[in-house]
Amino acid sequence: MSHFAKHIFFCLNERTDGRECCAHQGAEALQVHAKKRVKELGLSGPGQVRVNKAGCLDRCEHGPVAVVYPEGVWYTFVDKLDIDEIVEKHLRDGEPVERLRID
Repeated sequence: MSHFAKHIFFCLNERTDGRECCAHQGAEALQVHAKKRVKELGLSGPGQVRVNKAGCLDRCEHGPVAVVYPEGVWYTFVDKLDIDEIVEKHLRDGEPVERLRID
C-alpha cells in the first residue's frame, strides 16, 4: 500500500518568456488553499491525501491545472470555490468533479 491514498499535484510552473503559465493564474495561492482545506477536513497524513507542488505539467493551455493520482484525473480551476469542490467531492468523497475535469 502507498504511504498516501491520493496525491493532488498543482502545477506552479512560471515561464519567464511571456508564454502563459499556471503561476500567472494564481495557482500557488490555490494550492495553499487546497492544503489548508485538506487539513481542516482531517484528510491529511499517512494513508490519506497529500497536496503537492509540481513544476510544469505541460497542460498550460488549460491552466491553472492539477492532477489527482492514483486516478489520473486532471482539473482546471479558477477560484477557492473550485478548489473546495475538488477537495470535498473528489479527495474526500471519491467522486470526480466533472465540470472542472479536463481530458
